[in-house]
Amino acid sequence: MTGIGASATTQVIAALIAAALYVATYLSFVRLLRYPRNWYPPSLPASLATGVLAALTVALVSLSPDGLDRPALYISVGFVVVVFYIIAAPAIAFRPASRPASRMVEFLAKHGDYAGLWLLGPALLAGLAIPNIKLQAVLAAAMAIELTWFLRQRWAGRRRRLYPLSDRDLSVLETQVKGDIVAFRRRHGIRELVLSKGAVSWRGCGKSTPPCPFNLYVNRLGLNTAPCCREHMKELSHHVAACLSEMGVVHWLEGGSLLGAVRERGALLDWEDDIDLSVLLDGDMTWERLAAGLAERGARDGYFVDLFEKKDFISISFDPPKRWPFRWERNRLRGEIRADIMIYRRAISHGEAVLERQSHKGAMPATESGGYGVPQEIVLPTSTVPFLGGDVACPNQTEAYLRVLYGDFRKIEYTYVDAGPAKARARIDTGGDPSVR
Repeated sequence: MTGIGASATTQVIAALIAAALYVATYLSFVRLLRYPRNWYPPSLPASLATGVLAALTVALVSLSPDGLDRPALYISVGFVVVVFYIIAAPAIAFRPASRPASRMVEFLAKHGDYAGLWLLGPALLAGLAIPNIKLQAVLAAAMAIELTWFLRQRWAGRRRRLYPLSDRDLSVLETQVKGDIVAFRRRHGIRELVLSKGAVSWRGCGKSTPPCPFNLYVNRLGLNTAPCCREHMKELSHHVAACLSEMGVVHWLEGGSLLGAVRERGALLDWEDDIDLSVLLDGDMTWERLAAGLAERGARDGYFVDLFEKKDFISISFDPPKRWPFRWERNRLRGEIRADIMIYRRAISHGEAVLERQSHKGAMPATESGGYGVPQEIVLPTSTVPFLGGDVACPNQTEAYLRVLYGDFRKIEYTYVDAGPAKARARIDTGGDPSVR
C-alpha cells in the first residue's frame, strides 16, 4: 500500500507540474503576442523562452520511466499548436491591409472571445482515451484558462453604453452595407451595432470593457472610427501630450494625427486607428528617463504602457494596466485604442542636419546610417496646432513635414483600408474625385 500511495502521490505531483508548465507557457506566449500586435517580428529571446517552456511541457507529458508515450506526445503537441494558433489569431489579424491575414486567421479573430472553447470536446475525448494523468492535467489547465477568458470578456462586455451615430458615420455605414445592415452586422459579427425601431446606435467601449475591434471595422470594412473610440483617442492624445510636456520632452504630432490636425482642421481622420506622436531624445532626455516617466504616469492615470527599446518605439493604450497574471492577456483582444510614440535622434545625413528614426514612415527618405529622417529645420523648434479641442505640439513647418511623408497630402489616401471598402467610401469622402487613391 505504501508503494501504491507513493506512486499515486508522485503522479499527482507530476500532473501539477505539467499543468503549471502549461500555464507558464501560456503566459509567455501571450506576452510574445505584443510583437505581431505592433507589427514587429517576435524577439529571439522571447521566442526561445516560449519554445523551451512548450518543449518542457510536452516532454514531461510524454516521457515516463516506461519510455515514450507516443499518443500523449502527438496529442499534446497537436493540442498546444492548435490552441496557441487560436489565441494568436487576433494579434496576427492586426496587420494592416497591405499585408492581410488569411481567412482562417480572420475567422478565428472574429470569434476570439470563445474560439478556444471549441477544443473542449476534443480535450475531453483525448483525456478519456489516453490514461495519462499529466496529459489530462495539461488539457484541464488549458480549458480552464479558455473558460475563464471567455467569462471575463463577456462580463466586461456588459458594461458598454450606447452612442448615437452621426449622419456622417451612418452615410459611410450605409455605403458599405449595400442596403442590408442586418445581414452586414451578422456576416461580420459586429455586436456593437444596435438596431432598434429604425434607429442605428453603437454599443461603445469604455475604460472597463474590451475595446471595439476597429482594426477590423475600419481597415477591413471601411467604416468610420466608432464614436466611443474617437472619444477615447481624444482623451488619450491629451494625456500623452500632457505627460510629455510635463517631462520636458520635445515632441510633435506625427503621421495621420498631424494630417487630421492640418487637413481636417483639428479633427481625426474619419478612419483613424491610432494617435501618432514622435519625441526627440536629446541631451539628458534618455530612453531610460523617457520610458520610466511614461510608465510611472501610465500606472498612475490608468493607461497601459508597452516599451520596445530595441525598436525605439513606445505604445500607450487606453485600457488600464492589469495585475499579473492577467497583464499580458490584453494581447488576445481584437482591438486596441492606442498612441504610438516613435523615437527620433539628431543625425547628419548627406551633409544635412536631420531628425532620424529607425522605421520607415510614409515616403520619408532613408538616411546615410540606414534609418529614415526629416530635415531638422522643418521640425525644430516645434510649434502648436489645434487638435481635438486643445493645442498640441507639431513641427514648425507642418505642411512641409506632411509633404515629406505623403507628397500631396491634400489628396485622400486610405493607407490601411482594404481596396474594396476604400473604393466604396471614396464616393462619399470626395464626391467621386478621381484624385483619391
